[in-house]
Amino acid sequence: MTDRKTQTLMPLDEARRRMLDGVSTVTDTENIALAALSGRILATDIISPLNSPPADNSAMDGYALCLPEARKPTEFVVVGKAMAGAPFAGAIRAGQAIRIMTGAEVPAGADRVVMQENTERENERLRVTSLPESGANIRRAGEDMARGERVFVAGQRLGPVDIGLLATLGLAEVLVQRPLIVALFASGDELRPPGSALGPGEIYDSNRYFLTAMLERLGCRVIDLGVVADDLDSLRKTYQQAADQADVVLTCGGASVGEADYAQQLLAELGQVDFWKVAIKPGKPFMFGRLGEAAFFGLPGNPVSALVTCHQLVLPVLEKMQGAQPTKPLTFNARSTVNIRRNRKRLDFQRAVYRSDGQGGFDVTPDPQQSSGALSSFGRSNCFMLLEAGDEEVRAGEAVEILPFDRWVR
Repeated sequence: MTDRKTQTLMPLDEARRRMLDGVSTVTDTENIALAALSGRILATDIISPLNSPPADNSAMDGYALCLPEARKPTEFVVVGKAMAGAPFAGAIRAGQAIRIMTGAEVPAGADRVVMQENTERENERLRVTSLPESGANIRRAGEDMARGERVFVAGQRLGPVDIGLLATLGLAEVLVQRPLIVALFASGDELRPPGSALGPGEIYDSNRYFLTAMLERLGCRVIDLGVVADDLDSLRKTYQQAADQADVVLTCGGASVGEADYAQQLLAELGQVDFWKVAIKPGKPFMFGRLGEAAFFGLPGNPVSALVTCHQLVLPVLEKMQGAQPTKPLTFNARSTVNIRRNRKRLDFQRAVYRSDGQGGFDVTPDPQQSSGALSSFGRSNCFMLLEAGDEEVRAGEAVEILPFDRWVR
């Protein structure tokens, strides 16, 4: 077993790569109805079975026109009308027009639609005050989605617009990956449930609640095994129970070097330890390995450390296990408003607020409280400042990379 006190810190990118290489995607799938698809992961490509729109239709209320050859008249004879769901029967000939409403099919013979504001009508005589170009105001069949077109690729996480597109294609249900099952528990004799009274040295258990929210927002099914005492036999039983029930085991607390931290011992006994300690701040005591057939993630107990490691290390791996297309983080530069000391050995995720500078750029200010136990700093912030390890201080006015909080955090 690697000595826990001497193991070197693993860079964040290497830790992610090793974990991604060490897991596989769930293979079970299920057909799910549209109403229950939000956040689910497509298991197959989606090919359009039809044209959308199915026929040429009007983009606005007005008149569909058929122009005589070789001249541009301003007057037409109105010979009928077309409504959405009630098309004009037949075709129109040169010099004729029909009243047409938005979404109604454009009849054969019509080559443009003039908006009603550019017309004057008296009985069946129509005068056009501004003649549009050929094809104007017509949405062509298949313009949005064409029959045989690949609309979605496997791995797409479905959102509201995606579900609307599936409905537009007439699909009542689609094949998706089954939800990833995550067994979650915290360890620590000092943890008490919110709503109970605190004794000396006790604190409320907050980590399981925000971790559950993050996992459920990702689309995982969470098995909450509660808080487990710092007792080797109790922890062993819970580890075994978790591995039997889930694809992933996620623990919080018990990953540091305290006397009551049994995670590495139990993981070596019941599975295997891949690595422990990552070169990030906060969140250094992070553990990854296998527990039976399940992937194992051991998070630190401090709330900020737990949140950062879950966000930066666990969620990308769970996305692969779900079969989801990887999410590429959006980062950009902003100017620091203050001097900041870098950590000499670790990439520092500082909670901060970025704002527009009014000149097309951004300023960023770190929260004054950067303790790994200060969860309130997330409530005051909207991004991470990503400060690479080094000896040189970040000076006020210097550009730094920032990572805005995404929907998994806020």
